[in-house]
Amino acid sequence: MPARIDPYMKFNFLVEIDGIAQAWFQECSGLDATTDPVEYREGGENTTVRKLPGKTTYSNIVLKRGITDSDELWKWRLNIIKGKIERKNGSIVLCDLEGKEKLRWNFVNAWPTKWEGPSFDAKANDVAVETLTIAHEGLSKA
Repeated sequence: MPARIDPYMKFNFLVEIDGIAQAWFQECSGLDATTDPVEYREGGENTTVRKLPGKTTYSNIVLKRGITDSDELWKWRLNIIKGKIERKNGSIVLCDLEGKEKLRWNFVNAWPTKWEGPSFDAKANDVAVETLTIAHEGLSKA
């Protein structure tokens, strides 16, 4: 009987930007790449439409975490608002239950397109969460 291989848990990941672990985020989405098909009909063949690979696009990466005293990510976003574009490379790292790196997705030429602060509610006892949306120009699995 083959050995059982359990999948990795989705809660154990970290984000590195320019090689520095920024924080343990509670949520990360947008790790995808889409290549649009381009339809092409060859001359003399009226019944068949060929589909060729076209432009590849990457979704923005959306990161959510509890607000802390660290304001590095806010300052990076603030520089964009001031017109000082600072592109960075980064990684989303999936870890096993012992905290060892198992998988890594690298993104390149990234910059923050949006920062969203927490919603406040005096009746709630949840953690105050900030959201950072990052545009980038490529994604690869390392």
